[in-house]
Amino acid sequence: MAKYRSGRIDEEVKRELAAVIRELKDPRIPLMTSVVKVHVTPDLKFAKAYVSIMGDDEAVREAVKGLQSAAGFVRREIGARLALRYTPQFTFVADDSIAHGAHIAKLLREIDTDGGDQSGEDSSILEE
Repeated sequence: MAKYRSGRIDEEVKRELAAVIRELKDPRIPLMTSVVKVHVTPDLKFAKAYVSIMGDDEAVREAVKGLQSAAGFVRREIGARLALRYTPQFTFVADDSIAHGAHIAKLLREIDTDGGDQSGEDSSILEE
């Protein structure tokens, strides 16, 4: 399968998967669940979905369990929405990249607010 085709399939599955997850009524899956990335194998039989879930570690574990228990429903819905030869079997993996990015942004904001007062001191150190 051509690389551009696999990329298109990954993005299409990601888009539909996000829509299906929004429709799930499992209380373990919070509303702030985002599909970060989906990788479908070249034979279209398996897919690994990286999901970002806001909350503590216990909430993330419970949400992944909820997604795994709904994997059959998700597979059926994806199969009905997409015209693929095979409908992939999903594996869900917790991804903390969005939370990590929010943490980095917070640190940068703190540096920016604190750095304005110390900018003169830092430049004098570099001049010596």
